[in-house]
Amino acid sequence: MCPSAPRLEGASAYVTLYWRAMSATAVHLSPTKASQVRRIARVAVGNALEMYDFQIFGYYAAAIGATFFPSANPFVSLMLAFMTFGAGFLMRPLGAIVLGAYMDHHGRRAGLLLTLMLMGLGTLSIACLPGYAAIGVAAPLLVLGGRLLQGFSAGVELGGVSVYLSEIAPPNRKGFFVSWQSGSQQVAVMFAAALGIILTLSLSPNQMKDWGWRIPLLVGCVLLPFLYFMRRSLEETPDFLSRRTRPDLSVILRSLYSSWRIVLLGMMMSTMTTVSFYLATTYTPTFGTTVLHLDSTSALFVTLCVGGLNLVVLPLSGALSDRIGRRVILVGCTVTALLTAYPALAWLVSAPSFARLMAVELWLSFLYASYNGAMAVHLTEVMPAEIRTTGFALAYSLATALFGGFTPAISTYLIRVSGNPAIPGVWLSFAALCGLSAAVLLKRLGAER
Repeated sequence: MCPSAPRLEGASAYVTLYWRAMSATAVHLSPTKASQVRRIARVAVGNALEMYDFQIFGYYAAAIGATFFPSANPFVSLMLAFMTFGAGFLMRPLGAIVLGAYMDHHGRRAGLLLTLMLMGLGTLSIACLPGYAAIGVAAPLLVLGGRLLQGFSAGVELGGVSVYLSEIAPPNRKGFFVSWQSGSQQVAVMFAAALGIILTLSLSPNQMKDWGWRIPLLVGCVLLPFLYFMRRSLEETPDFLSRRTRPDLSVILRSLYSSWRIVLLGMMMSTMTTVSFYLATTYTPTFGTTVLHLDSTSALFVTLCVGGLNLVVLPLSGALSDRIGRRVILVGCTVTALLTAYPALAWLVSAPSFARLMAVELWLSFLYASYNGAMAVHLTEVMPAEIRTTGFALAYSLATALFGGFTPAISTYLIRVSGNPAIPGVWLSFAALCGLSAAVLLKRLGAER
């Protein structure tokens, strides 16, 4: 709880706080509101780095594939790069259990500091690694190792941040607070896309392919000390400090087993989030250039706009879920995605253009942001308190490991075997069906609060 939280009433108050948090400094805010903004920012900045690192790998998958997985067939190099990108997600469930248990036992602050350091180490190892031409087969193996370390730390990062924000939020503003977990990721998406645009305009295609793609990764490493300094100032949540018992790993594993239905439904609910996000952000630059044959600057600019729209919609959706409930938003967004995902992509590929790519990706990002603004906080609410971090992280990590993280690779493969460039819309429809089913079954299970 946050006893000093301001008394804001109504949706308009949430909008006001949103814009102040976006554009004002502490000088423009009252001490109480400035304190709220600082608490949200300190915990969210590390989450932004996690997403930044993942986005960069996806944006430059073609160049990374050529550097570490050279092949006479560009499709093979690209697929190997995307499979390595997806392999990081396979480590997330393990990270969710191990680091989630650490966080549920030792505290949110200690766990969030640990995950930030592990993520930075994984990024640095990829950024400075020589290519296949220099060290041979060791290069792809070490890249894979760096991705696995990133995935291990990311397994609990999102869940830890979401739980932290939910535990410091006033009871009637949890949706708004937790939405900033995903909101911080959109800042990373926008920053990564903007940096990509600058590099694309400044360097030749050959320079970008040879060494330019390393620059964004090194930028992430340079930012790490600043982000660590901000996160060090976090205070432990009152909710965690008030607990009389703090479960160890064996107790947490037993609790996970007894709550497997909720974890499974949480995974299904998260599938819609992970697939729609990685389809609309990470895969867009590759889809725009290799499938639609648009220039890379246009595709990156679309991604920049996608991040901007998400940043606006996510907090507003979280605030709306505080007012009208989570379930109505979850059902509405998944049904809409089922009805529109494939037709939208079919319309795009029928006459590819920058304007159509922008329209379709903004629509998909609107569905993602509207859904996730309610989903993330809902996932913190349905999990039992003693395994709140571990349960959230495991459900979300399973969704990314099995579905969302491999969305670029699955989309590339489906297009290849079907010959239908719009087929990723079917993949998103499947994810929407998972989310819709979870929302209905959670209601019947009685897990909703």
